[in-house]
Amino acid sequence: MIAKIICFALNGLDGVPVEVEADVNKGVPSYEMVGLPDTAVKESKERVRSALKNSGLLFPMNRITINFAPADLKKQGASFDLAIAVSLLKASEQLVGANVSDTVFLGELSLNGDLRPVNGLLPILISAKGRGYQKFIVPVGNAREASFLGGAEIYPAVSLTDVVKHLIGIKPILPLETTEFVAGAKGNYSADLKFVKGQPMARRALEIAVAGGHNLLMAGPPGTGKTMLARCLPTVMPDLTFEEALEITKIHSVAGTLGEEGIVTTRPFRTPHHTATTVSMCGGGNRVVHPGEISLAHGGVLFLDELPEYKRSTLEALRQPLEDGKITVSRAGGSYTYPSRFMLCASMNPCPCGNYGSANQTCTCTPSEIRNYRKKISGPLLDRIDLQVEVDNVTYDELTSRERAESSAEVKARVDEARKIQRARFGDYGIVTNAEMGEREISAFCALSEEGDKILRETFEKMHLSARARARIVKVARTIADLDFSENILPKHVYEAASYRLYDKLS
Repeated sequence: MIAKIICFALNGLDGVPVEVEADVNKGVPSYEMVGLPDTAVKESKERVRSALKNSGLLFPMNRITINFAPADLKKQGASFDLAIAVSLLKASEQLVGANVSDTVFLGELSLNGDLRPVNGLLPILISAKGRGYQKFIVPVGNAREASFLGGAEIYPAVSLTDVVKHLIGIKPILPLETTEFVAGAKGNYSADLKFVKGQPMARRALEIAVAGGHNLLMAGPPGTGKTMLARCLPTVMPDLTFEEALEITKIHSVAGTLGEEGIVTTRPFRTPHHTATTVSMCGGGNRVVHPGEISLAHGGVLFLDELPEYKRSTLEALRQPLEDGKITVSRAGGSYTYPSRFMLCASMNPCPCGNYGSANQTCTCTPSEIRNYRKKISGPLLDRIDLQVEVDNVTYDELTSRERAESSAEVKARVDEARKIQRARFGDYGIVTNAEMGEREISAFCALSEEGDKILRETFEKMHLSARARARIVKVARTIADLDFSENILPKHVYEAASYRLYDKLS
């Protein structure tokens, strides 16, 4: 007898339906799998065999053929175990009367028949629901993650025995109740701008960067607070919407980095070490292609501390994602596209010793050493960093001052207002921040006065800027105007935006 069960495979962040066909026939006992299964899928033979026997069910001693259709799609991972087991039970007539044609089965089996959670469940559920499937049986370990998907019947099962009892009607599994999304609790961050002493220019640049979604580079001697400022970025970013949280959660679900909450509630803050490889940054792998750091930072911040210490090839790989907001990872098994719209924040010393330009430290580097150190960062990459700001040492009096600094909550209130203006402005354009503007949006919303254009022309010619750098100055000026609640970009906004191109003339 032949039985057909629906399961899903992952292709990047998209779920692809896979029909698991089981054929149980008379003949010499054998157990074959066809349809491009990888090693993890092939090993399910023994997992399924043991799970059936240890659950008190009969493993058919016949000629068994398992086919995964479509046959030209590579099947990876252990999420097919449950579908294989149910197809065998159906084909061997142990599920008489059970309707399994409209249900999607997902889960890994242990040897005693328990269901183990699988990675990438949420993107699979979303894709399957979009294709019209409404009933799902999933491991109870994925219940929290699955509960955020509304409009579907999701049954969390503890074991294969529970699944069988549910299908034949002896003991139905109660469907999951939908969980309401709540953004991460406010004020639970260890960092806060109220603890940052001095650095008014860096604080201002940080606020502008978050308000418009711009990239930020902080350069200065060691110990000036660059890392501390960077860690404050998530505390002033807007709260996640449910749609953003779902998109970010899909990436982390595939990568297997979801926490107990089952959904990402705060914006990611990724800080890969400078020894990170290009593959770990962009994504990839030998058997399974996983998202890299730039995709795990989607919707949040990618912080690169000591930027010149990263490999040149790793930094250059950032150029396309910074422009397009997505990255395509191509391997022999296929191409996978992951979203990667993040805010890049980087820090660096101005020279190898770190003291070039410091107000109270002496630099010991030669001009050629300084030049070679800065050349590690290419001009095209600097072009894509909208705000480049100096962070100098603070005085002892500033460090011990009792004067109250602005908190992250106060800055976030202004950022939220600026973002509200941008959402209203770009409602019909498919973007949400000024940093995402293309030439069409710049022409529509970034008209400069004669004086403002003169300032920009002088900056462009004096610093020998590229067309991209000019466009980014205009975008930053638009953000500064939004923070001032100004409908028009004023000359002072252009002047301030141009002042943040610190390293263009040195690249």
